[in-house]
Amino acid sequence: MLRIIVLGSAAGGGLPQWNCNCPGCREARTEPSLRNGQCALAVSADGEHWFLINASPDLRQQILDTPALHPRHGLRHSPIAGVVLTNAEVDAVAGLLTLREGWPFAIHAHPEVLAVLAANPIFGVLREDLVPRLPLSLDRPFEPALPDGTPSGLTVEAFAVPGKPALYREEAGAAEGDSLGLRLSAGGRQAFVLPGCAEVTPDLAARLAGVDLVFFDGTLWSDDEMIRAGLSQKTGRRMGHISISGPEGAMAALEPLGIGRKVFVHINNSNPVLLPGSPERAEAERAGWCVPSPGMEFVA
Repeated sequence: MLRIIVLGSAAGGGLPQWNCNCPGCREARTEPSLRNGQCALAVSADGEHWFLINASPDLRQQILDTPALHPRHGLRHSPIAGVVLTNAEVDAVAGLLTLREGWPFAIHAHPEVLAVLAANPIFGVLREDLVPRLPLSLDRPFEPALPDGTPSGLTVEAFAVPGKPALYREEAGAAEGDSLGLRLSAGGRQAFVLPGCAEVTPDLAARLAGVDLVFFDGTLWSDDEMIRAGLSQKTGRRMGHISISGPEGAMAALEPLGIGRKVFVHINNSNPVLLPGSPERAEAERAGWCVPSPGMEFVA
């Protein structure tokens, strides 16, 4: 069995963003059910031990809101056995600092991402004798161990997807590990997680064809969305994200692949698909997509 809990499905800054007054953020301030943390997932093969997919800046609140991640034994305990990072964005790594209270878990990431952590002394609060930093290799499945060394029952395979470097690393240029997708498997079932993706290439389409469950980049409804909203001068492609809609968007690209369940994550506050009752939400749902709320659980 493969269990996945959505801890947050919004993009950077969450919904509402702290200084944004766009329609979605205004509505989320008055309607608590719309509030959403930044994108992160928790995955488990046994329902007892959980691995985080990225560590959102909202992680403390996400853990508080997720009973499966609460301490259960003794004075110090956590079901969190590890963290798998798909990139070096602030929104993916800042939550690691929340996990500094002396509990063992492992960080699994591309060597380029581990180098970012090593270069910033603030991440030294995570003692490496308790929190080892383990490099992952692309296209090589591995089974992350539990803190006591026993098998987790979960298999993870990382692979490169079209994207871009983290914002603060753009001047250094593109590097391997900038944007990863993950194939998660357990008990003969599998799910794919792609929180950032700029394009559905033929290779990626072949990977996703016929799979049980896909969590996919839903950052923007349209490529120029943030420009038209007056929030930015960048297109979605400039930010490394495919659009949801349009003939070259995610819905069109994944529609013929025979995927069992399709879930949008990393959804920007400007994206009207976040709002129940919007025409965009209705269109996405007609196309077989789910826009998840925090705490929603999927079993593959």
